[in-house]
Amino acid sequence: MKRGEDQRALGILSRLSSSEEARTEVAAIKATLAEKAGSLAGLFSPGMGIALVIGIALAILQQITGINVFMYYAPEIFKQVGAGTDTALLQTVIVGAFNVTFTVIAIWTVDRIGRKPLLIVGASGMGLSLIGLGLAAYNTTTQSWVLIFILGYIAFFALSMGPVVWVVLSEIYPTRLRGRAMAIATLLLWAANFVVSQTFPVINEDPWLVATFRHAFPFWLYALFCGVTVVVTWLYVPETKGKTLEEIEQYWRKRG
Repeated sequence: MKRGEDQRALGILSRLSSSEEARTEVAAIKATLAEKAGSLAGLFSPGMGIALVIGIALAILQQITGINVFMYYAPEIFKQVGAGTDTALLQTVIVGAFNVTFTVIAIWTVDRIGRKPLLIVGASGMGLSLIGLGLAAYNTTTQSWVLIFILGYIAFFALSMGPVVWVVLSEIYPTRLRGRAMAIATLLLWAANFVVSQTFPVINEDPWLVATFRHAFPFWLYALFCGVTVVVTWLYVPETKGKTLEEIEQYWRKRG
């Protein structure tokens, strides 16, 4: 459509839906392309500012719920509960395998179940797994229980916050602003990752926190952020399943 190949675009859209729906979609795309390219100021226009904030919130929450703590520090966490070096490395490989397996399942379910339900269920499961992991650490439970709770957390993350946040970020921004909005959200996502990965060793080894919580504090802290994720998703994140990018843009305009 951008290159002026309207008939070819109409033919492709007609294969995805009825001829009438295809013509409606062509008109919507033309209207979108007729608008000027977005600027940074456009990110804060009515409605778009809300979309930007929600996207940034999801990006940051994806990281501060603790995922890369387990990706980076899994061997140390397992050794902390009594596993030998070889066992800790093997368990870390199992964690990675779970991450890949459940991400593939998420690819299959995201268009069947929807983005919002997956995020809510996934964040809830992550939170419960982290609470259990914290209790296991606090009560110095055997490493088998620690592995079970970590695998539960990884499975729920890979089903939801891992892939689905990226899907939502790619869908909630209008075409003319998507590049800039995605850049800002991605920058802040990795900034949050840096903060979490640098602070975990500090709070996990803090003498007072260890004496009081026995290494459970960081896991309960990440569980709290999982609860925040559930609330934010429930109240503010729109369901984008089955909606065109143009329909989503109109949704934000109405919100503005």
